[in-house]
Amino acid sequence: MSAMMQPQIILLKEGTDTSQGKAQLVSNINACTAVADVVRTTLGPRGMDKLIHDDKGSVTISNDGATIMKLLDIVHPAAKILVDIAKSQDSEVGDGTTTVVLLAGEFLKEAKPFIEDGVHPQNLIRSYRIASNLALEKVKELAVSIEGKSLEEKKSLLAKCAATTLSSKLIGGEKEFFASMVVDAVIAIGHEDRLNMIGIKKVPGGNMRDSFLVNGVAFKKTFSYAGFEQQPKKFLNPKILLLNIELELKSEKENAEIRLSDPSQYQSIVDAEWNIIYDKLDKCVQSGAKVVLSRLAIGDLATQYFADRDIFCAGRVTEEDLRRVAAATGGTVQTSVNNVIDEVLGTCELFEERQVGNERFNIFSGCPSGLTATIVLRGGADQFIEEAERSLHDAIMIVRRAMKNSTVVAGGGAIDMEISRYLRQHARTIAGKSQLFINSYAKALEVIPRQLCDNAGFDATDVLNKLRQKHALQSGEGANYGVDINTGGITDSFANFVWEPAVVKINAINAATEAACLILSVDETVKNPKSESAQGEAAASAMGGRGRGGAGFRGRGRGMRRR
Repeated sequence: MSAMMQPQIILLKEGTDTSQGKAQLVSNINACTAVADVVRTTLGPRGMDKLIHDDKGSVTISNDGATIMKLLDIVHPAAKILVDIAKSQDSEVGDGTTTVVLLAGEFLKEAKPFIEDGVHPQNLIRSYRIASNLALEKVKELAVSIEGKSLEEKKSLLAKCAATTLSSKLIGGEKEFFASMVVDAVIAIGHEDRLNMIGIKKVPGGNMRDSFLVNGVAFKKTFSYAGFEQQPKKFLNPKILLLNIELELKSEKENAEIRLSDPSQYQSIVDAEWNIIYDKLDKCVQSGAKVVLSRLAIGDLATQYFADRDIFCAGRVTEEDLRRVAAATGGTVQTSVNNVIDEVLGTCELFEERQVGNERFNIFSGCPSGLTATIVLRGGADQFIEEAERSLHDAIMIVRRAMKNSTVVAGGGAIDMEISRYLRQHARTIAGKSQLFINSYAKALEVIPRQLCDNAGFDATDVLNKLRQKHALQSGEGANYGVDINTGGITDSFANFVWEPAVVKINAINAATEAACLILSVDETVKNPKSESAQGEAAASAMGGRGRGGAGFRGRGRGMRRR
């Protein structure tokens, strides 16, 4: 009898939590659907906003999918994948973050009944991948190029892409005003890839219409010393010197020791220190520069010295602003004032200090290289301006993408309905279970127009039926029809200039399908209970070690003479 009994095999540590099989997969799908439900209501021009306040007490109001996903502290391991795809969509394309989360959630929701009926996940994954490739081909086929147009035409086309993005944001009411501003800013930096060349400065107060674009660089007046007000605040075609050194009177070494035999020598040492700073200032003046900016402090002595010679100076300018001034004016940041030649000085047509709200701004405009732009944002509440900045970031990314990959598709759920129709048609030509899976993928794509209707308070079923009927026309004239947010009917999105770059849709479909396939391919989760306590112990031992070490050194180091 004893020989018949099998010994129990202990493979994992005691207390390890393992869950596997169908139940585990369904649980992961439910978690992802729950995450998708959080951002579901933020989609589209009539989307609602989310108010999130964290443990530090800071409040964020946003309807940007990626921002919400970052701020939600999601701990479920499978649901974290949706956070990652929202972040990747944001960094790659800039917009469509809510779309990508919704699509992934919907693909999984459609897969759930098949999983519960015992379909093998790999069959689903295979069909989803095929459907995804077909969808991407169809997007590329339907995309319209805006290449080869004149600059004016291109500007108006890009502004329409930016307006489509901004329409779903908090500043949607002023979308035309901001869209043209964003297009001008992106065209100003040309083919420069670095986004930080477009600065966005926030000034509370006033209304949104008071926002303006500077074709150059603008930054807040920095901390200044006495004598600053005597400096001229406006120059035409000045030379600009950019420094990364301190122009302050200070002892060269704090702990230097000098032994003097004659008290009269003391004065010569004091004079030498003064001569060092005066020599630096004199070299700045001799360079012919009328505006001196430094990343480090410019002290009161230097400020007064420059004021007496009709030179403007600003110290403690942030590194990012200094870099942008260098790029715009063609100057080079110097780490020494010796040998300052004309080639390292920047220039611009106009430098002035201007009052914006209750802040003063230093503005460089008419810059020769013109590779920078600054948007100064105004608005009532701080949270509002923060959200406006996030919205403009999305619009800037979209316009940049549209300039590089100059193909656009119809928005407003039109492209999703057209792909859905195409996939349903294609599914009928396939024998076997795959037909059902591709059909469910096609149905999942309809979530975008459906959600647009739900968020605007329209009857989604009614609108979707109209859209299906329009897209089913043999002539193909209904391919660009999407949801009309204003009337609750359907309209030709393309003719109404609801456009988005094709790359946004391509990226969204790709990322959502990959995420859905990844979650479907996981059939077991192993959670080690020790890992949490181990982290705690490691942190405690590190703290303890630090404390002991500190005490030891302190005792040994006291009262010993340096050799």
